[in-house]
Amino acid sequence: MSFKILPRKRKAALVLEDGSCFIGFGFGGTKKAAGEVVFSTSMVGYVESLTDPSYHGQILTFAYPLIGNYGVPQYRKGELSPPFESDGIKVAGLVVHDLCEHPSHWASKRTLDEWLQEENVPGIYGVDTRMLIKKLRASGVMRGILQVFEEGEKPDVEKLLEEVKGIPDPNVRNLVGEVSIKAPVCYNPKCEKTVAVIDCGVKHSILKAFITRKFRVIRVPYDFSAKEIMEYKPNGVVVSNGPGDPKKCVDTINCVKEIIATNLPVMGICLGNQIIALALGADTYKMKYGHRSQNQPVLELGTNKCYITTQNHGYAVNADSLRGTDLNIWFINANDATIEGLKYKQKPVFAVQFHPEASPGPYDTEFLFDEFCRLLR
Repeated sequence: MSFKILPRKRKAALVLEDGSCFIGFGFGGTKKAAGEVVFSTSMVGYVESLTDPSYHGQILTFAYPLIGNYGVPQYRKGELSPPFESDGIKVAGLVVHDLCEHPSHWASKRTLDEWLQEENVPGIYGVDTRMLIKKLRASGVMRGILQVFEEGEKPDVEKLLEEVKGIPDPNVRNLVGEVSIKAPVCYNPKCEKTVAVIDCGVKHSILKAFITRKFRVIRVPYDFSAKEIMEYKPNGVVVSNGPGDPKKCVDTINCVKEIIATNLPVMGICLGNQIIALALGADTYKMKYGHRSQNQPVLELGTNKCYITTQNHGYAVNADSLRGTDLNIWFINANDATIEGLKYKQKPVFAVQFHPEASPGPYDTEFLFDEFCRLLR
């Protein structure tokens, strides 16, 4: 497939529900996309971020000014091949300050522009991302529309500003159901011990963390019942990351509640942390602008240890709601004291709000997979 490289020939516009408008140049797909406009302060890892299912329904803005400088490597669909975290781009749109059109990396096979064209995802560059991010930090994440126009077409800003008032919040949808697999998949079938991963939008790196540790991995849809999961006779269960409001995952919450009652080891990651909390009687809330970066410091309570972590979430567990539950706070965020990890008081159950598999980001907390594997063995 061939792609047209049209530097500075297509116009693009990003409008927000508060009436803000950003005009720049288009790349990627020539189309219109609506979603929740969020930002990431990550300096690297745009391939991992764009394919992270937790970004489904969102228009992602990168704070780092230059994006695309190391290109995009080859991807073979259906394989768990790094740095891709799923089968394809999951963001609704992409906002960057400066787009690199001539990347340099030994593994690069195409530009970021070509990749977004192939998957028909719109992008805008040449805008003041610093101003945009300061606005999102002050007011909170907002709904927006990003449109890339045909060459020679002028943006109709007034029409977009009127249209953005009526777009629905993507978090009212069952976003997890849109990214979860539809039927079970098995990896490492000949291994003795089995981990069941409830796919709420699981990153490939989480699956690989158990595959490389010589476990049979059963990846199941988010709406599988506890009975269906137990038929695989797992030694433990992982509740994965994923997009949107955790309270929409009613089937998953009920399933996890039943599995915890069996005394099986259970581990939650990101959205999985919130689902385990909800299953055990706690509550969650939407954050003002969330945590999306590779430099989030978390403190392990009861120790002097601080870990630097990768995060991508817009919801968190309400600390006050933990009173009367069997959960203890394990980690907190060093910046805003939000909950970053939970442990069950008597059972082999724990969860973290950050990503111990990193990808991209620091590997400070990868040891948590080893801790969980010790419970399984």
